[in-house]
Amino acid sequence: MIVRPRPNQFAVLFTLKGSIAKRIAMRTLMLTLLAAAIVLIELLVPSYFAKINATPFTLLGLSLSIFLSFRNNACYDRWYEGRKAWGEVLLRVRSVMRETQGIEDASLRAPLLRNLCGFAHALNARLRGESEARASADWVSPPIDGAAPDHCGQIIHQVGRQCSALESAGVLSPWRYQLLANHLTSLTQAQAVCDRIKSTPLPFPYTLLLHRTIYLFCLLLPFAMAESLGWLTPLFTAIVSYTFFGFDAIADELEDPFGRDENDLPTDALVRTLERDVLYELGVSPLPPAPQPDDYVLR
Repeated sequence: MIVRPRPNQFAVLFTLKGSIAKRIAMRTLMLTLLAAAIVLIELLVPSYFAKINATPFTLLGLSLSIFLSFRNNACYDRWYEGRKAWGEVLLRVRSVMRETQGIEDASLRAPLLRNLCGFAHALNARLRGESEARASADWVSPPIDGAAPDHCGQIIHQVGRQCSALESAGVLSPWRYQLLANHLTSLTQAQAVCDRIKSTPLPFPYTLLLHRTIYLFCLLLPFAMAESLGWLTPLFTAIVSYTFFGFDAIADELEDPFGRDENDLPTDALVRTLERDVLYELGVSPLPPAPQPDDYVLR
């Protein structure tokens, strides 16, 4: 995720970090060169362009803008829902930290809280297609079988068994055990939300249709502008293609908010924040360094 002050009017024209311009530069350049070639052909053979009307492009461009806006809104909803799910993870783990303050024996409380921190590490790895067992190995005790299909779920089950044992031993009261069980259920729900976002992309035919329409529109647009605009056609083609390709590329990034693109969610930073909270609660020092953006990018 990009974390930086808002650039001023001059810097905003040249800021590339976090911009989508680098991803679409080649496509925009190719269309601009094509537009220049079409203008040259129009100057040499003007009769070929005399009957081309720009009205259909106006209507198509308006429709395309509406559909692009709809897709970007859908992708942003996925990004924001993923952030809310991770906010729920932090909220519930911190609530467990508060509810377990009455456990005086640190040897009983520490494994429980460290397992929850391991859950956050495992969930982060799960959403990025990495090894959940390897990511959580330093936190989870006793170790969980790495072959488990739902490693995150097994960690929650283990924490649930630990809480149940503490309730049976009289360390936790029944009502406090119920509160902890509710927090664990909410963690499972947050994992389910993240899994749903990760495993359910936007319908492919819809995305494919939008990609094709954008390319066709940008390829044909110079033919409609060549006669009336002349050598201004490449400039306006570059602006239009930058806008349409840019919106499309932004939606591609936001559709999967758990990856490692510059505009994806900073799940590493969220896990590190939770890790620092847990270690501080357990009296561990020094704490790992707080997450900081690297060249304006917070991972």
